[in-house]
Amino acid sequence: MSVLLLRLAGPMQSWGSSSRFSRRNTDVAPTKSGVIGLLAAARGIRRTEPLTELLGLQFGVRLDQPGQILRDFHTARSLDGRQSAPLTYRYYLSDAAFLAAVSGDENMLYGLAEALHRPKFPLYLGRRSCPPAGPISLGVHDGTIDDALTSWPWLAAEWYRRRASREVRLEIIRDVRPGEPVTETMHDVPVSFDPAHRQHTWRSVLRRHVDVTNDVAERAGVTEHDPLSLLGG
Repeated sequence: MSVLLLRLAGPMQSWGSSSRFSRRNTDVAPTKSGVIGLLAAARGIRRTEPLTELLGLQFGVRLDQPGQILRDFHTARSLDGRQSAPLTYRYYLSDAAFLAAVSGDENMLYGLAEALHRPKFPLYLGRRSCPPAGPISLGVHDGTIDDALTSWPWLAAEWYRRRASREVRLEIIRDVRPGEPVTETMHDVPVSFDPAHRQHTWRSVLRRHVDVTNDVAERAGVTEHDPLSLLGG
């Protein structure tokens, strides 16, 4: 079994699985539909074309640097200034970084990795205004999604790691395998991106955690996080 690893990091990201009308939310982690859309853009698959080759991919993501929620309030008027467009609220994740993994046919994974290096269409992190910071593909590796998300080095920025404690707990969200307990279901599997009849279906996910050692904190001699110490407790 093989997995393609992705580094999803940038000044802003937005991964909405339930956005409607004037309020465009973001989830706290990249969605499967958003990442499949990114891979489809890399391969040059247009919105009106079928996603057949990508629908069988398994997906998981690790929240390496969760970032902060940023709200953007939009106003707009017609060119002549006589009419106002509806007010909208758009939400983003700022300064976030994630490790994502997809598994499937090995030849297809290598093809996707190559496409990410030479994408046919521009790549963005959930929304067109959110370009990635640096290369996305971390290559194809042997193992399962669990193997990759529990063993790959922490991707958080240096400044973030300096503030963290020696041991850090990271959340993992991945597709459920047969026989595993379901943590929740999400309306997050694209059937079609065609604007005329956009369709999504449900997927079952499992949430778990993995502990990683923060070597930056170890070198700096940072002690474990203890907020009560500020109060003399």
